[in-house]
Amino acid sequence: MSHLETALPWVRGRHSPLSRDQLMLLLAAVNQLFLGVDTYLAHSISGTIRPWEWTPIVFGPVAGLLLLVAGLIALRWRTPAMGIAFVTLLASVAVGLVGSWLHWQRAVLPAAPAGQTLAVYLLVWAPPLLGPLAFCGVGVLGMSAAWIERPADSGRLALPWGRSLPMPFSKTRGYYLLVGLGVLAALLSSVLDHARTGYDSGWMWLALAVGVFAAAVPIVLGLMPHPRVDDLRVYLGTMVLLIVLGTLGSALHVEANLVGEGVVIVERFIRGAPFLAPLLFSNMGLLGIIAMMAPTEEWG
Repeated sequence: MSHLETALPWVRGRHSPLSRDQLMLLLAAVNQLFLGVDTYLAHSISGTIRPWEWTPIVFGPVAGLLLLVAGLIALRWRTPAMGIAFVTLLASVAVGLVGSWLHWQRAVLPAAPAGQTLAVYLLVWAPPLLGPLAFCGVGVLGMSAAWIERPADSGRLALPWGRSLPMPFSKTRGYYLLVGLGVLAALLSSVLDHARTGYDSGWMWLALAVGVFAAAVPIVLGLMPHPRVDDLRVYLGTMVLLIVLGTLGSALHVEANLVGEGVVIVERFIRGAPFLAPLLFSNMGLLGIIAMMAPTEEWG
């Protein structure tokens, strides 16, 4: 019985047309597409996008399409599909690491006096240090989903040519830990972004409180080898709360960017409150719910 069925007995016997890993890969593909759009909006703030800044903008949609193609191929030929997905997702990790390093360089003043090379205010106003790491998160998530765990919940990944790779956790527990780390990254990014306004709104403090709780719950659950029913229900409720929080945050950001009587000015949406950023919490909530589905999957 899956954790979702344990937490919600009324879903027992109802089956999804896609397996848990297939849904994870589909979510990874959609995330790549949105990361390309979000990166374009973020890089447009300066008014001029430099040549190297186009890399993540172009990579996002291309990677998303490649993952969708790999998903279609996997319906008949699993091994070549896994190869395409693995290379694409590995490249996503590389794009994220390089992007984060470049953002870090913008937050450092190498010619500054000793003790002033790096300061909190530099981290607040510099390009988002954790933003590019979203590509890393999607890459790790996708690679976790690309390889089948056999037997289910055994922690052994089935590799091509009859090989297997033992992991310290089952896939389910690994997904929970990834959800917790993803929420933590989104929370830290939100803290730095909101620090620019001085936390002048109660909604910002609510996002901080919910984010701290929502980051802790999946990490604790991932460390538990045998969670109880109540543990799973608290986790499920937390994921639903994340989805609501992200949707509400996006609506508030959109409202902040509107000018009198709902007038839309594109420039305000580019330079104002990032309306896509809060949806990362919703994204993690959806991912967390999918992680509760049955771990079994047949070979394609």
